[in-house]
Amino acid sequence: MTQAAAPLLTDAQVRQWIAENVPLDDFRGQRLLLIVPDATRTAPLPLLFDALFQHLRPVTLALDVMIALGTHPPMSDAQICRLLGIEEDERSRLFYQTQFINHEWDNPEELLTLGRLSRAETEAISGGLLSLNVPVQINRRIADYDRLLVVGPVFPHEVVGFSGGNKYFFPGISGPDLLNFFHWLGALITNVGIIGVKGTPVRAVVDRAAEMIPIERRALTFVVSSDGTARLHGLSYGTPEAAWSEAADLSSKVHIRRTPRAYHTVLSCAPPMYDELWVAGKCMYKLEPVVADGGELIIYAPHMHEISVTHGRLIREIGYHCRDYFTRQWDRFQNYPWGVLAHSTHVRGGGTYDDGVERCRVQVTLASGIPREVCEAINLGYRDPDSIRVEDFADRESEGVLLVPKAGEQLYRLAE
Repeated sequence: MTQAAAPLLTDAQVRQWIAENVPLDDFRGQRLLLIVPDATRTAPLPLLFDALFQHLRPVTLALDVMIALGTHPPMSDAQICRLLGIEEDERSRLFYQTQFINHEWDNPEELLTLGRLSRAETEAISGGLLSLNVPVQINRRIADYDRLLVVGPVFPHEVVGFSGGNKYFFPGISGPDLLNFFHWLGALITNVGIIGVKGTPVRAVVDRAAEMIPIERRALTFVVSSDGTARLHGLSYGTPEAAWSEAADLSSKVHIRRTPRAYHTVLSCAPPMYDELWVAGKCMYKLEPVVADGGELIIYAPHMHEISVTHGRLIREIGYHCRDYFTRQWDRFQNYPWGVLAHSTHVRGGGTYDDGVERCRVQVTLASGIPREVCEAINLGYRDPDSIRVEDFADRESEGVLLVPKAGEQLYRLAE
């Protein structure tokens, strides 16, 4: 059962909250860069962008928008307009001075090196799991601004514990080295060990890197409803650390559902915004804790035809495996991008690898547009999506069958 949470806010209440709680003096006379998520997060960005633009643009020298893509594909100008709720005619009429910027994680010329995390720092933060010198790089365009304002939701997250806050800088607009480092750190701890936990070593890495940013940082964090809509339970404003902490506390009440038992079959339905397995893996991450040993989790996504536009070739090479499959054969895999290895382990879930035999705790099956031969080649199960009637999985919790109609953002845990 979902814990009690704050009531949902109306659009008018959201606008009033922003007007009363986002101080104009923080931005007056400043060049402001908004950093926002792409379309793979549930968020009322049209409402929030309009409210912030109306509130802040009259006092700022500039107000531009950067999409915190991480390693996701870039968005077109038209897609960004839809994301922000800007009509086609408004782009040239009302927002002609507003720049839309896609982050380019894989373009070294677009990255600024802020410093390094030393071996001593990474060893201390990771509790000895990793000891590396890691360069801290970020999109160089931040240097064109006086203020950076993160505008993003907070959810339980498989790598960092809870998303949001400084995560919009790292990995949102960062270079690949730090991204690979802390994603693999999260994989070593495991999804089940880190998701929905507020204080994690990965969050410590993200916050330490953010301290190196020479531009003043602020964040508007928020918690969306657990009913699949983009309505808000609450907002927080302040430093990224403080705003994130407050939102994470609320997210833990809104987005964590406790169940009385584990399930041998889970139908985890991916919403349309998860159009490749790179993001639809969240349908496994959020449900893994309540799948019984030897059970099956089905990612149901008839609309999905891609493993990953960006990383698909590498994923096809390594496949999906448990953590120990990689750590026990580290010489073979250490030169692959660690963020890709981490994604693989998170999708495949817990397991062991001994004497050349991999034993995964859960069977992960795709019911999508990805064909059987590809699923088998990457070590995942396959079901024809046309063979599945979603209604057949409904109201069968007592039988050990769980249906999750919109998976990926609400974390399921066993009741204590």
